[in-house]
Amino acid sequence: MSTQVTIIGLGQIGASLGLALSDHKDDMKRVGHDLDIVIARQAEKLGAIDRVAVNIPSAVEKSKVVLLSLTSDQVLETLELIAPYLPEGCVVLDTAPIKQAVFAWIQELLPPERFYVGLIPVINPVYLDDDKTGQEAARADLFQNGLMAIAAPPSTHPDALQLASDLTRLIGASPLFVDPVEIDGLMASTHNLPQLLASALVNSTVNNPGWRDGRKIAGRAFAQSTKLTAYLDNAGSLSEAAVSNPENTIRVLEGAIASIRSYITDIENSDRASLEARLEAAQKGRQQWWAERQSSDWLSMDGIPKVEYPTPTSIFGRLIGMGRKSKSKK
Repeated sequence: MSTQVTIIGLGQIGASLGLALSDHKDDMKRVGHDLDIVIARQAEKLGAIDRVAVNIPSAVEKSKVVLLSLTSDQVLETLELIAPYLPEGCVVLDTAPIKQAVFAWIQELLPPERFYVGLIPVINPVYLDDDKTGQEAARADLFQNGLMAIAAPPSTHPDALQLASDLTRLIGASPLFVDPVEIDGLMASTHNLPQLLASALVNSTVNNPGWRDGRKIAGRAFAQSTKLTAYLDNAGSLSEAAVSNPENTIRVLEGAIASIRSYITDIENSDRASLEARLEAAQKGRQQWWAERQSSDWLSMDGIPKVEYPTPTSIFGRLIGMGRKSKSKK
């Protein structure tokens, strides 16, 4: 008997998750839901899901696993909608770039004997330069040679954690267990900060009186530095990610401001050597990161042995009776 897995949100990550699981259709039934029915139907045509659910109750009421692949500003409202319909023993996974805030919402909204694990997908390095967005950027191998950061509250059922780890390996990624406080700090610096700086650069130039002529000569440097404003989070999602993770976001913004001030000091003092050293350090740091990220051989670097991929049967077998097991311990 196949296990129902529901994917809510069928953009790049959600559709890619469905495509990555397409080789296991005999063991699972992939149900998909999206606010935009056109996107949901297109995901079905792509083979990312087996069936479209047009409303929330029909999407989750028979699911053993619910994957939320949503922008940060959609998570709370969606949790409020699905919570009353989640069956006992269901595991909810989400891929939003904030975790402590989602934990708080989960504790408030999820009924007893429903379980939660947070995920942060780190995609295949082949696609880091891909300018496509949304469902157009969905790939069956999006997670191959990548990582999946897994964060969960301390009281999380061990079978739910194992499920998240096994699903991660099933889609070709390696699990990385992280502390939710730590991952929120890392996401503030690697996800929020680049986009906030790009938007600040745009606002500081296009609102300048000189932009009337500046727009005519702005070239590759401006285009590359500001492209994040067009290709990643929408304004509502980035705003939610920043405001829901305020301490970390403010900390990394202040760090960036301090770095910019050091440039200002060097320029004011005509200290070419100091400024050049800072710029060269940035170039080398970026080159080293890019080479390591393209390799993505983190397991070997950290001396961690590889493990065999699980089978869908073994993964979903652990879900049977999870809720009943928890009750029997009370």
